[in-house]
Amino acid sequence: MRESKIITIERFLLDTQPDYARGELTSILYDLALAAKIISAQTRRAGLLDILGFADNVNVQGETQRKLDVYADDVIIKLTQHTGRLCAMVSEEREEVISIPECFTKGSYILVFDPLDGSSNIDTNISIGTIFGIYKTLDEENSGCLADCLQPGRDLVAAGYMLYGTSTMMVYSTGKGVHGFTLDPSWGEFILSHENICFPNPPAYFSFNHAITHRLPTPILAYIDWLRNLTEPTLTHRYVGSMVADFHRNLIHGGVFGYPAAPTKPDGKIRLLYEAAPLAFLAEQAGGFGSDGSQSLLEIKPSYIHQRVPVFIGNRFLVEKAKEILFPKI
Repeated sequence: MRESKIITIERFLLDTQPDYARGELTSILYDLALAAKIISAQTRRAGLLDILGFADNVNVQGETQRKLDVYADDVIIKLTQHTGRLCAMVSEEREEVISIPECFTKGSYILVFDPLDGSSNIDTNISIGTIFGIYKTLDEENSGCLADCLQPGRDLVAAGYMLYGTSTMMVYSTGKGVHGFTLDPSWGEFILSHENICFPNPPAYFSFNHAITHRLPTPILAYIDWLRNLTEPTLTHRYVGSMVADFHRNLIHGGVFGYPAAPTKPDGKIRLLYEAAPLAFLAEQAGGFGSDGSQSLLEIKPSYIHQRVPVFIGNRFLVEKAKEILFPKI
């Protein structure tokens, strides 16, 4: 029996990155892997460290910040702002674009991120995660401006997420497949566990928040009924309420995640720049698709950094069916 080869994330990054992703971009990904280790350690100890519950301030979304949200946000910023690799950042927790302090050298990349997705699950020990996307600056002479941060997802050079669950995983793509790494806590290293991930077919799940279905328009309900009544394949409903966790389960087992627009949320709930677009980038790299119901999420250029958008993301034929039902041809 051939002995399996152990590949750390550092080794994988050095050996497999496409030419354009070597150097600074590789280092940013490794910085984010370090951030994931730190956040994961604090997540596991949250109940012992008094970082469960709420902080004393409200973020730009109008949501009361949870203490671990603030901690994760600080960790990512402090690990990346001084490296000379970034020229700006955007975080769900910050109202404005995060500029690189003048005392540090500016780099060529923009990091956009949701430091702790699914934070309403923190106090109940349910899986949460971090989502990130990386763009290249548009103009080296004027790097770090707002225009750098308002690029469509199609221009992403890398994207990924960290999942803090029964194990900690980092899943990412630089445009050549989707690869997953699991943190071995005894070694303190991310080890390659899922290479070249693709959405399996037939898919197994659909993930919608059924608690809001009474507020959804009739075409959305028709789409959910279509998913529910499929027989080949038969889909089972699973919904965690953490987009990272729902997306990851569907990536591994096949399926579709949806958070549509509703009269009370006409623009949807999911943020385009640092949630929807990075996961849509991963979805396409894994053979899937991400849509707002009418067009690819990757083609939408944000008009402001915290723009919201309806989301349907997963196996391509399941997502494309949403457009067919929501916008029937006359």
